[in-house]
Amino acid sequence: MALLSRPVFGLLAGATAVIAHGHVKNLVINGVYWQGYDPTTYPYETDPPIVVGWTAGDTDNGFVAPDAYQDADIICHKSATNAGGHASVNAGDSISIQWTPTWPDSHHGPVIDYLANCGTSCETVNKTTLEFFKIDAVGYINGSDPGTWATDVLIADGSTWLVQIPSDLAPGNYVLRHEIIALHSAGSEDGAQNYPQCFNLAITGSGTVQPSGVLGTELYKETDPGILYNLYTTVENYTIPGPTEYTGWPSSVEQTSSVATATSSAITDSATGAATSVASTGATTTTAPVATTSKATSVVSTTLSTAVTTSSAAVTSAVTAGQTLYGQCGGTSWTGVTNCAAGTCSTLNAYYAQCL
Repeated sequence: MALLSRPVFGLLAGATAVIAHGHVKNLVINGVYWQGYDPTTYPYETDPPIVVGWTAGDTDNGFVAPDAYQDADIICHKSATNAGGHASVNAGDSISIQWTPTWPDSHHGPVIDYLANCGTSCETVNKTTLEFFKIDAVGYINGSDPGTWATDVLIADGSTWLVQIPSDLAPGNYVLRHEIIALHSAGSEDGAQNYPQCFNLAITGSGTVQPSGVLGTELYKETDPGILYNLYTTVENYTIPGPTEYTGWPSSVEQTSSVATATSSAITDSATGAATSVASTGATTTTAPVATTSKATSVVSTTLSTAVTTSSAAVTSAVTAGQTLYGQCGGTSWTGVTNCAAGTCSTLNAYYAQCL
């Protein structure tokens, strides 16, 4: 596996501040909308709302690099602090997680979800003591380099991911750690991009399972096979990083997204969140199956081929105008736009060039 030369790696590192990709805007649980934390606007507000998403310092929608895996930033993102409230959910229910803006289709990688019991209160727990156990993980699905990945399913479903709370999980207060790991530059050391997002949940139910977990700073190592990985040459041999999932739980559920029909303020220790009907919004649901079996893999491939055809048409019509800022403009096997409407097409590695 060839590593980037220092000059090229330096370019990649220098571009970190501007290669921004997103954050989770909200959760939808049983049709109810719960606001997440917006790192691009809330830090500049004098009185931002209390939400269920943890506060984070990624004002550029940026990522955590592998050289920070032993730092607290990897737990819930850069300089993250506890959310002021929490959402309520029953064990066995599913949570729809909505990213914004639309996830880039060139940034393939796994989508992983963890939970950690935070005891009396997730609003006051010390994040460095949280022990996370994996409840959901999808990585490479099928196809030739770079292949179809969990992120492609997320994009096909409107940049939304559905995760189910295990039905036999013991009730309590938990932090949900949802994460995308982008692998487009992971063929070089420190090239993977982690986007961890955390949310406070109060989970009810009658389950008894209490899995052991791993500290956030011990989830990954820089040289893990699923972190230092060239998706352009070794796609079929991908190993999802992190601890193994609890025995008996499915790796994922069929992916669906829905428009909320009600909203709720974050629940705090002194108040109960009140769901409010959203007028003029009817619930709609779309489905994009995840490859948990060979049959599901076939369905995903068919669904995504339609999405790719549409995208290709859009790219063709945009050739004259050029690629947008931060969009892909080159690389091995790239057949899309190679000129930039804004910025300059900069080569980050042999497989990926970007308008910067």
